[in-house]
Amino acid sequence: MSTTVVTPFKHEDHDHDHCVDDALARAERQCERRGVRLTPIRRRVLELIWHRHEPMKAYDLLDMLRAERRSAAPPTVYRALDFLLEEGLIHRIESLNAYVGCGDPDRPHVGQFLICQHCNAVAEMNDADVHQVLADKAGDLGFQVNTQTIEINGLCPTCRDQGYALNAV
Repeated sequence: MSTTVVTPFKHEDHDHDHCVDDALARAERQCERRGVRLTPIRRRVLELIWHRHEPMKAYDLLDMLRAERRSAAPPTVYRALDFLLEEGLIHRIESLNAYVGCGDPDRPHVGQFLICQHCNAVAEMNDADVHQVLADKAGDLGFQVNTQTIEINGLCPTCRDQGYALNAV
């Protein structure tokens, strides 16, 4: 199987409004097919995540919601995030404790994430072979894999082209 770029790094020619509209339309269709409700608050949280096109922390989302709805509280955001995660509409970037939109929510997959150390941009790719090799190697060690998240840190094309250097780990 080949590597699929699910969500590329954004670029100058990127039609951001179209991207957000497409993500919301896909989410609405998926929720309808699954018989679950994409409530206004869930939809708004998803829209905010896609609109920023970079990892969003829960409390940043809360601040944005409070600007619109004074009554927004942490449980509201966390419940919406839990729903969006469960439905495969977003992913959690563990190392940043933040969330990004899933570019291919119609197809269950294990994403691998490329995270820019300078601007925090994230691209999602999916390579089932990578997932399977890691699961097989873990099994060889007697380890049973439950979940798998791969996060690769480096420089996105824009930051690399602008001359930013990698931060040593």
